[in-house]
Amino acid sequence: MSLGNRLRLWTLIIIGFIVYLIVQFGVGFYTDYLWFQQLKLESVLLTGLWARVWAGLVVALPVVILFWINIFIARWQSIRNVLFFSDETLLAQRFIVWIIWLAGLILGWLVAVAAASDWLLLLRFVNGQDFNLADPIFNRDVGFYIFSLPVYHFAQRWLIIALFLSLFGAAAIYAMAQQNNLAEGRVVVLPHVQLHLSVIGVFIFLTFAAGHWLDLFDLMYSTRGVAFGASYTDINVSMPALWVMVAVAVIAAVMLLVNIFLRRPALSLLAIFIWIVAGIVGGGFIPGLVQRYAVEPNELAREAPYIENNIRFTNLAYGLDKIQERDFTQVEPLTREALTVNETTLKNIRLWDYRPLQQTYQQIQAIRLYYRFLDIDLDRYTINGEIRQVALAARELDIDQLQEPTWVTQRLQFTHGYGVVVNPVNEVTGDGLPQLWVKDLPPESSVGLQIDRPEIYHGEGTEDYVFVQTKEREFNYPSGEQNVYTNYEGTGGVVLDSYLKRLAFALRLADINMLLSQDFTPSSRVMLHRNITDRARRIAPFLRYDRDPYLVIGTDGRLYWLLDAYTTSDRFPYSEPMGDLNYIRNSVKVVVDAYDGMPIFYVVDPADPLVKSYTAIFPSLFTPISAMPDWLRAHLRYPEDLFSIQARLYQTYHMRDVNVFYNKEDLWQTPMETFAGNTQPVEPYYVVLRLPGETQNEYVLTQPFTPNNKDNLIAWLAARSDGENYGQLVAYRFPKQELVYGPLQIEARIDQDPEISAQITLWSQSGSQVIRGNLLVLPIDNSLLYVEPLYLQALNGQIPELRRVIVVAGDQVVMRETLAAGLQALFGETGPALTSTEPPPTAETEPAEPATPTVSSSQDINQLAVTASTHYEAAQKALQNGDWATYGEELEKMKAALDALVRLTSQE
Repeated sequence: MSLGNRLRLWTLIIIGFIVYLIVQFGVGFYTDYLWFQQLKLESVLLTGLWARVWAGLVVALPVVILFWINIFIARWQSIRNVLFFSDETLLAQRFIVWIIWLAGLILGWLVAVAAASDWLLLLRFVNGQDFNLADPIFNRDVGFYIFSLPVYHFAQRWLIIALFLSLFGAAAIYAMAQQNNLAEGRVVVLPHVQLHLSVIGVFIFLTFAAGHWLDLFDLMYSTRGVAFGASYTDINVSMPALWVMVAVAVIAAVMLLVNIFLRRPALSLLAIFIWIVAGIVGGGFIPGLVQRYAVEPNELAREAPYIENNIRFTNLAYGLDKIQERDFTQVEPLTREALTVNETTLKNIRLWDYRPLQQTYQQIQAIRLYYRFLDIDLDRYTINGEIRQVALAARELDIDQLQEPTWVTQRLQFTHGYGVVVNPVNEVTGDGLPQLWVKDLPPESSVGLQIDRPEIYHGEGTEDYVFVQTKEREFNYPSGEQNVYTNYEGTGGVVLDSYLKRLAFALRLADINMLLSQDFTPSSRVMLHRNITDRARRIAPFLRYDRDPYLVIGTDGRLYWLLDAYTTSDRFPYSEPMGDLNYIRNSVKVVVDAYDGMPIFYVVDPADPLVKSYTAIFPSLFTPISAMPDWLRAHLRYPEDLFSIQARLYQTYHMRDVNVFYNKEDLWQTPMETFAGNTQPVEPYYVVLRLPGETQNEYVLTQPFTPNNKDNLIAWLAARSDGENYGQLVAYRFPKQELVYGPLQIEARIDQDPEISAQITLWSQSGSQVIRGNLLVLPIDNSLLYVEPLYLQALNGQIPELRRVIVVAGDQVVMRETLAAGLQALFGETGPALTSTEPPPTAETEPAEPATPTVSSSQDINQLAVTASTHYEAAQKALQNGDWATYGEELEKMKAALDALVRLTSQE
């Protein structure tokens, strides 16, 4: 093939490649822009785009220019010595020039694509913030390690890559120039070759020296010592060794520079050899010997100050330094008076575990096969003036369960889920099922939780795309033998008001039916990225998101998803890593409208330097928490993922004394419990609680702890979620000299109770599966109450039924049909009422005396018996409804009637 034909072929290849890029990336960008524009966040997309372009150019241009300069210098030097070129080789020089230009362009493209992925790194560097916290070794602000140091490493790595590409490229040109000698087995290093390559080598070693200097700061992330971070060996051996490496690299560069004039290849090889040996000896061999033979035999004495650094910075990085530590001076016996004072807590004890409840929801409220409940969310609502903890689940659409799936049914008709199910966590029907406050289709509420917009177009399980406002009616919900249809009335989705948009999305989604269907109108919309976590991540990929979004019923009758987002880093000095992070803050709450999909990113921790940086980069993305409506702020809850990380670390890092920490004298662990026949760690759980020492009930997330390899309780951690106390962590320590039963010990006591074990055995033998729910440990003032629900499920059945509640306090273990009955059994059936709803006496009224029937000589004994029976039936009805106040009152009245009956019969 002639040179001209080769050039034409390469031209066609380049043009084809450019066309492919336009189609591939142009369509993607155009559709992404339309999607961001619909959300009024196009500035976020454009900021990311220009940052990628800028990052790619900032790196690619110097790399390519450096590459071209060295390659063309090598070519110019080579063609000066025609001695080594044949006539045929000289004729190919024009083609080689084109190859060099093309190689540079391809190299630039590859480098730009690779470097563009670090766009956020550069933006954070430009918008870096101070933490106002200096590291203990170099006295540099933590912001240097998080915002600046990664960029310095980034620049050093790319400079090394550019120099080596130039070195290899120049060497290849010089080798081509000597192809005749190489064919004869001879290698001739000409002076100009040695000069050129030595100069490149000088810059390579200077760049290595810069890298060794940066490695000094990376000692803050060393794993060599007993605790994470720079250790004794790192500071006293590795740090001097790195300074030696800096010096050796500079000396090697000087040797190469001197060799330009001496022109001795052996000198260059010697410089490289010295640098390699210094790295092996100083970087690994000597530190290893010192660690093994000098540090480990005296580890505590040597490592003490560095362990202290690790403790301090780990606590700061995870917010453990803000935990308020309080003591349970003495665990007191549970009293009826304590239960009376904590009536709100008792009304909100979670008897319905989320796992059997999810199964129950699916059986009794899915209504149709294509509906599913993906998750059970826990939250609190004010019902009739009282705070009530509820379980809530969204009824989402599962198009995989459609009986006749077609493009029309999957994309145009079945577009959304519908409604929610809500039940109080402590109430049960006579059939052992949850007492539903919101249920059915359309949703009906018995407690005023009005839902005017029950359609769920965006949820946890909506992975597919759909089209709305088409000529095809959308399925809304089933109604008996008929179906109710609707048309979307919101502003969600991208409007397909032009053929260009339809074509672009058809290419993006690889859906030819978009172009063939006659159901589209100028007002039709395409909804995509409908999974709320995926939606948030596409908008703000630099945040991490909690695994458990939860649904909130708004006061406006709409449904909103609330998703916790975290700012994280793995570059916090001396902080113990948890996976791939060692710094985390719950700085952002994302609220997504389930109907329109419109997201709002609220900043709840404006003091976090990372969220400050992101706010400076994307000012139009974030909204201050002050703009959040009060009704929505009332539903904020401390996120479980963050709490779990903090709880795991606190098990170790509550030990602030270096000696205690090193010897792990007070190491804690997550307690174990029995659930559904399996032993598993106790999960954190939400409760409505009046914390010891506080005066108000509040919504908290709690986690008990036990000593390492022991089962008794040692402490518990609570995260507060309400009002001004939101985000506060409080740890309560039990007295070490007193035995406080842990969950597994309580489980053992339950197993040893003859009445309970006999009943469980009887149920199991009768063909039912007994499911033991979560054992809840509930602080009641300075006492503890343990509650565990029991569910029954037929071996071939699908609906778990709540049939018993086990209540443990002190030395008593009781099992009853309801929680109210169990609490009453703890103190005897004839004791005073657990709660009282009588109004307090006022200035106009005196306290009423206990209701005691007046007995006269003419009173009929039968009437008293009927009165006692009536009060007994009323008490049992109140017991089933969980109305402890009425239950206690009716028992008092029944007792009074029976006492009167006894007196009357004794008189006669």
